This record gives sequence, structure tokens and C-alpha cells, in this order.
Amino acid sequence: MGIISVENTDRLYWLGRYSERVYTTIRLFAASYDNMIDSALADYKEFCRRLDIPNVYKSGGDFVRTYCFSTEDPNSILSNLTRAYDNGITLREEIGSETLSYIQLAVYAMNKAKDSAAPLIELQEVTDNLLAFWGMADDSIDSENVRNILKVGKRVERLDLYARLHMPREQMRREVHRLSRIERTQLKYRKEYLKELNVLVDSPEIDYYEVVSKVESLLEDHA
Repeated sequence: MGIISVENTDRLYWLGRYSERVYTTIRLFAASYDNMIDSALADYKEFCRRLDIPNVYKSGGDFVRTYCFSTEDPNSILSNLTRAYDNGITLREEIGSETLSYIQLAVYAMNKAKDSAAPLIELQEVTDNLLAFWGMADDSIDSENVRNILKVGKRVERLDLYARLHMPREQMRREVHRLSRIERTQLKYRKEYLKELNVLVDSPEIDYYEVVSKVESLLEDHA
């Protein structure tokens, strides 16, 4: 297992998290798009509440444009995609130019969506390119450690989002199980929290708030 610098370990972890955040939030956003664009206040306010996003939006229409495409809103999909790309640029040697190119294509598609009157098609292109990014990462990154750190970031983010959304038990179990690959990385993590996550998702009533707390504090250097 090759040793990766602390800085690049951090960047790989957050590349995984930001990429997954964009992918999952676009899927959630697309599912509620029609209601949000029609200014259904309850829909976008509930979206913000469950994902712990400050509700700074004036209407459903404002939410659609700002949350998707604002460069000034740190919680926007575009801001998170930009962070993923910025991390990817510094990791070109670790992940390869072809793998990085799919993040860049996702950025291009996001900018197309920003200028579109009906952005859902371009947003689908964003998610398609992110899926291609993960496929290329599996196929072309030789270092198992690099792949595992990326995927730990991905699983941490997905489990965090799924817990906030109160997803069904089987999906929660699947993500906690997949998170066990953290044991094959150089990441410093709280082993007792990983055990507790397994217990939490098997409990008769899942304490979703405790899952969020544990998963966000799982990595010692990334809490």
C-alpha cells in the first residue's frame, strides 16, 4: 500500500465526498423540481431542513436557480462541484488525467444547465459524468489505497445524506457495510464509531441523528 501525503489524503477524501454530494443532491433535487419551480414553499423548505442547509432563499424559483447554480452560495450544487474539481486538479498524478476529465465534463454540463431554460437534461449529464468518473477511477487508478480513500469519502457522504433523509434500513446497512473498506486505508478513524454505526443501523428504531453524529466524527482528522 503506497503512502500518500497527508494533504493528498485529505484531498482524495473530499474529492469523494464532494462528488457524491453533487450526485445525490442532484437526484433529490430533480425528484422535486416541478414542485419547487412552482414555488411550493413546503418542498424546498423541507429540502433545506433535512439536509441542514440554511434557508436563505426567497421563493421556490429563487431556490432552484440559487441552490443549483450560484457561485456565491457555499451550499449550492455548483459550489460543491467546483470544490470536487479543485481537489481533482491537484490530484492529477494520483487519479490520472482521464479520470479527472469526467469531473471537468460534469462542470461543463453544469454550466450548460445554468444557461438552460429547462436544466434537468444537463443536470442528468452531470450525474452521468460523475458515474463515469467513478467507473474510470475503478478501472484506471492502480493504487488500491487511492481508490479506497476516494470511496471512503463517497460512502461517508452518502451515509450522512441517507441518515438525514431517513432512508430505509437496508440502504443504511448497505452503506455502513461498504464503509468497512476504511480498514484498508491509511486513514485515522475511530474504530468504536464504526462498530456503533453497525449497531445503530440494526437497532429496532434507527436513531438517524446519532448516525449523522457518528459518521461526521468517524475520521479523526476530518471531523
